[in-house]
Amino acid sequence: MKKLTVFFILFILIVSTSLIKKSTKDLDDKIYSINENIIFLENRLGDNKLDFNYLSSSEKLLEYQNLYFQNSLTKKTLNEFKTLELVNNKIVIKDLTISDQIDE
Repeated sequence: MKKLTVFFILFILIVSTSLIKKSTKDLDDKIYSINENIIFLENRLGDNKLDFNYLSSSEKLLEYQNLYFQNSLTKKTLNEFKTLELVNNKIVIKDLTISDQIDE
């Protein structure tokens, strides 16, 4: 009887160990896959940040202005801007008004 209980306990221990090892291996596979995805996305984020910083720098924008517009762009003040409104099927040109309050 003792041999049978020892055998049964050993059998349960072996089976439970194999089940635990399998579930641990599955978790390790999932963790590895997620880490690989994170590394890939971090690389893409770094590339996109570099592109954004490179393309949006003021020096680069000035270079594009000279390259594509050949100094045809001029600086304007806010007072020089006008607004167009359509009132009763007529276009009305008004001066631009800037307010500090936001309509809610």
